[in-house]
Amino acid sequence: MKCRMMAAAMLFHDDELLMMERSMSRTLNPGMWAAVGGHLEPDELSRPRHACLREIQEETGFGPDDIADLKLRYILLRNKEGELRQQFIYSGRALRRDFVDTDEGDLHWVPVAEVLDRDRDIPYIYRKTLEHYFRTGPCDHVWVGVANLDPPSGQPRVDWVPLTDPNY
Repeated sequence: MKCRMMAAAMLFHDDELLMMERSMSRTLNPGMWAAVGGHLEPDELSRPRHACLREIQEETGFGPDDIADLKLRYILLRNKEGELRQQFIYSGRALRRDFVDTDEGDLHWVPVAEVLDRDRDIPYIYRKTLEHYFRTGPCDHVWVGVANLDPPSGQPRVDWVPLTDPNY
């Protein structure tokens, strides 16, 4: 089975979330509204936070000193057509609002109350993550989400489990 590892960030500034309206020329999720982030490089496979910071820098111009409280919030697993996708989602606070232009798409500060508007085309797994985050808020633990199908309806869903130490 092929594997794809990614890291992304939910960056907030006051009551807004930074979202990227992805360029139509992108391979993954063209034209959709997504988080800032991307693929882990081979030397980053054991350092997803480093990859997340690199992607933030590349896509926004924000360096580590421009971000506060960057914490791992979610690890998402999905089998997409025989490819195992593992995504690390962080949250943090941007200490400034100005960002650089990127060829990956257009960046927008979106009021949190409007992020999940139904007319905003958000990749399913990211939409479910945002819904969960807005419902539960930041926690002391990391959530693991597994994309699945609901047996009776055949509809997609994400099963959330807190990643905790069982203290055996």
